[in-house]
Amino acid sequence: MKIIVDANIVFSGILNTNGKIGDLLINSDSQFDFIAPEFLRLEIKSKYDKLQQISGLSIEEIQEAEFHIYQNIRFISEEQIVDASWKKAYKLVFDIDEKDIHYVAYAHFFKCKLWSGDKVLMKGLEKKGFKKIISTAGLFQLKKRK
Repeated sequence: MKIIVDANIVFSGILNTNGKIGDLLINSDSQFDFIAPEFLRLEIKSKYDKLQQISGLSIEEIQEAEFHIYQNIRFISEEQIVDASWKKAYKLVFDIDEKDIHYVAYAHFFKCKLWSGDKVLMKGLEKKGFKKIISTAGLFQLKKRK
């Protein structure tokens, strides 16, 4: 099952590789095909200071956690996503948070769920009829059933 992973999920996984999110990202490769835009790597790098501040980890420890989290994520360049998916995503996110356009465009293009912990995004998309969203709890339940 393909799942689009957004930056807040990866951020949480890096903060605690032994937590539920870290476990899902690191130990679910036989059940889920995690996909993310290349953009996610830049987004996470821009948050190294915040990761350090919250976690107390060194840059090297953050990069080590990041390495383990990224092992089971397939990164795909934005150029591979067709214009129609970008346009659809923009219509869905322009009044919620335009920074999330990548994740919604990928979910639309791959016809799969977007895994996010962003409650504002999730509620906003649901109000617009976008049902391709899964929470951490929902994904964890899917893993347990498989």
